[in-house]
Amino acid sequence: MGSAPRTSLAEVLPPLILGTATFNVQYHPDPARMPYTDIVRHALESGVRAFDTSPYYGPSEILLGDALRQLQPAPARADYFLITKCGRIRGDEFDYSPDWVRYSVHRSLERLGTDYLDLVYTHDVEFVSPEEVLAAVKELRALRDKGLIRYVGISGYPVDHLASLAEMILRETGEPLDAVLSYSNYNIQNTRLALEDNMASFARARVGCLLNASMLSMGLLKSHGVDNTQMSSWHPASAGLRTACAKLSPMTGDETLEAVALRWALHSWGKVGAAFGTHVGVDGGNKIGISVMGVSSVGELDETAKLWKDATTKSAKNDEITQLVETKMWPALGDFKDQTWTSGGSDFVNQRPAADMGKIPDDEISKKYGLL
Repeated sequence: MGSAPRTSLAEVLPPLILGTATFNVQYHPDPARMPYTDIVRHALESGVRAFDTSPYYGPSEILLGDALRQLQPAPARADYFLITKCGRIRGDEFDYSPDWVRYSVHRSLERLGTDYLDLVYTHDVEFVSPEEVLAAVKELRALRDKGLIRYVGISGYPVDHLASLAEMILRETGEPLDAVLSYSNYNIQNTRLALEDNMASFARARVGCLLNASMLSMGLLKSHGVDNTQMSSWHPASAGLRTACAKLSPMTGDETLEAVALRWALHSWGKVGAAFGTHVGVDGGNKIGISVMGVSSVGELDETAKLWKDATTKSAKNDEITQLVETKMWPALGDFKDQTWTSGGSDFVNQRPAADMGKIPDDEISKKYGLL
């Protein structure tokens, strides 16, 4: 069983993480037919040694676990970093009860073929009450103390809510969160994650690492946008925001919008997010901001890994992209710069029946680990 070291997360978390939300029907009509094993293999060969998944991402955990089992020679468990989440069951259904958290973690262990998880987040905290988040974090820490988890964090969309919860958890438990994951909040359209008030709040909460995910804002910042893809039916961006982002593509010259957006986010967050970043792979005791990338092919992985290497060095190209974004794209976005969408909030109603809250299946996982 894995140990539960209290080494700072910033000493062990790689700076670039492969997100596997793309191993899901929202991004691919048949995820099992994706080259998911080749993607995972190539990630490790390219030096990308951390993987982020969730039970909510359809078959993602299962496919990632299958890929890791298929690799030959099998990588040593200590050579890669596994991140997953708990609490979100479906789009409108959440269970943050300690019993469900415990079940979810054990199920993830089975799916991923490991006896410990490096980092576990509570998933999309804005959809449940602060009291439920606190209870789930406490249960994750109890599992950490048993050696099943190494680090504990929260994830979600509204940045101010993430920051407020991080402060509350420190106040109520006397222990800061190891990590906070934000998505779609630091990219060429939206930079709310780095606003001074938010960064100050995370600092007061003594958050260990602050991770930036979805640098393309779940496809919003791709050349073809989201309206001409299967993402159009579920992407939460308003029609106006979708149109505004689509107008950025002609500004990129010989580059694709994806390349510009990724380079800018990787380069800028590497510096701006360094205060909550990692020492891993950085010389001289310095830190670098941590980014999570999502890909659907080996080619996309290669492109992002190459951009990462270029973006994290000082170059004229990075300066050119920064000028393009700040002097042309941001003015073109106008009022849509930093526009967000509603996620969770007082109008959301959790569809998990009260009678099912904390009710875990009578299945092989429950029996194996004595959870019933």
